[in-house]
Amino acid sequence: MDTVRNDRLLTQQEVTALAEELDAIRESVVSDLGEVDARYIRRTVATVRWLGALGRGFLFAGFFPPAFVVGTILLGLSKILENMEVAHNVMHGQYDWMGDASLRGQTYEWDIAGTSDNWRKTHNLQHHTYTNVRGMDDDLGYGLLRLFPEQRWRPYYLLQPFVAVIFAVLFEWGIAIQDLELGRYFAGRKTGAELAHEAKPVMRKIGVQVLRDYLFFPLLAGPFFLTVLAGNAIANVMRNVWTYVVIFCGHFTAQAATFPKSVVGSESRGDWYLRQLQGSSNISGGPWLHFWTGNLSHQIEHHLYPDLPGRRYAEIAPRVREVCERYGQVYNTGSFARQFGQVVWRILRYALPNDLWFGARRRPAGA
Repeated sequence: MDTVRNDRLLTQQEVTALAEELDAIRESVVSDLGEVDARYIRRTVATVRWLGALGRGFLFAGFFPPAFVVGTILLGLSKILENMEVAHNVMHGQYDWMGDASLRGQTYEWDIAGTSDNWRKTHNLQHHTYTNVRGMDDDLGYGLLRLFPEQRWRPYYLLQPFVAVIFAVLFEWGIAIQDLELGRYFAGRKTGAELAHEAKPVMRKIGVQVLRDYLFFPLLAGPFFLTVLAGNAIANVMRNVWTYVVIFCGHFTAQAATFPKSVVGSESRGDWYLRQLQGSSNISGGPWLHFWTGNLSHQIEHHLYPDLPGRRYAEIAPRVREVCERYGQVYNTGSFARQFGQVVWRILRYALPNDLWFGARRRPAGA
C-alpha cells in the first residue's frame, strides 16, 4: 500500500523560484488579515464556551440517559473545538496581530493535561522546524510507534497495533509527557533530579485538569457524581481520539516522506518548503470537516504557513496545489477514509521487521 513519491527533482533555480511563489501566497494573506478574521476567532471562542456550558448543564441532569448522551457529546465537541481550532492555531501565533492578550500565542494555556510551554517547544519549534527529519522530529511516532521503514525495528513494536489504540485514547497524556524524554531517563542519560525538576510544571497542569474534570464538576452534581465524572471522561476521550486521528492523517499516510539529518545543514528556504510539502498530507472534504479539524485537514498549507490563520487555508489551497503541479511536486490529498486507512496500514505493517514486509518494497523517502 506504500507509494513511491514521484516528485520531480528541481534545479536550484527552480527551488528558489518555488520559494518566491509560495512566499507571495503568504504575503497576499498577511496583507489581507483584518476584522473578518478577528470576528471569526472570537465567535469560535464563544462557541467553545457555549458548547461547554450547555454540555455540563445537561450532564448535571445525566441521571436521565438522553441528557447524559447530549451533555457528553456537547462537552466533547467543545473540547475538540478548543483544542483544534482555538488552542492549536492561537499557540502558533496566528492571531498575535490582533493584540488581544487572551489570544496571544506565547501565553495561551489550553484544555489538556500537557502544558502549552512544552507543546510550543516540541511542536512549534522542533516539529515545524525539523518536520519529518529522523532523529530531530520527535513527532515521528512520538517515541512509541514505528511508522516508517527507516526507523529501527525492535521486538517491542510487535505490540504497536495495541499501543496505537491505547495512545489514541490517552493522547493528551502522551503529549503531556512528551518533552520529559523518559527514554533518556530509563537509558541513564538523565538523572532523577533532572526529571523531577522538568516534571514539576507538567504535574501542576495535570493536577489542575484532574481537579476540574474529575473532582470539582462531579462534586457539584452531588449524588450524580459518577454520572458527571463519566461524562467528563468520555468527552476527554472523544477529544483525544479525534485529535490523534486528524494528526496522524496529516503526517503518516502512504506518501509522507522522512528525511535524514543531513538535509538540515544546507537547506534553503525553498528546500524547507519542499520538505513540508513532501512530509505532509491533506484530507479532502467540506467546510464542516475543515472546521472540526481546526483546518488541519489542510496539513500541507499549515506546514507551509503555520502562523497564518487556519481559516485561510481552504482559500489558498488551490493556489498551493497549482504551484505544486507546475513544479512537478505531489500534492498529497485524499478522503478521510483513504488517508486513515493508509495510517492504519502503516501501524500494522511497520510493527513487523523490514524483511517481513508484504508487497512491493518502498524506496526510502529522503534517501
